[in-house]
Amino acid sequence: MRENRRQETELREAMKRELAKNFQDLIVWQKAHQFVLSVYKASRKFPNSEIYGLTTQFRRAAVSIPANIAEGFKRKSKPDKFRFMNIAQGSLEECRYYLILSKDLGFFSIGELMKQLEEVSKLLEAYAKSILSSDS
Repeated sequence: MRENRRQETELREAMKRELAKNFQDLIVWQKAHQFVLSVYKASRKFPNSEIYGLTTQFRRAAVSIPANIAEGFKRKSKPDKFRFMNIAQGSLEECRYYLILSKDLGFFSIGELMKQLEEVSKLLEAYAKSILSSDS
């Protein structure tokens, strides 16, 4: 059952990739961009002492996710496209750690941000797989 749902999601994302005229048409980019906006909003709650530490690192890692999706979108070769999606996945995992750290430091509750991160993670995984399995 779960496998079927995952395959349907991958297929939908692959079809969306084929129809996308620019990176902004990609659902995965849209969700990643919303995650960045949420990170900026949440990180405003960090103490001033973190302005050059966790705040900056977290924001940069979050921005890197949709930025790499956008950059990879126009790449011509599958390996090149996939490499940028893989970089985005690495930035996503970096953000996962920053969420855990933020929670452990008592800066804020991470529930909603973690849900967003998980959604982007699943979409990004499906998008990367669709790149590898595509004919072009």
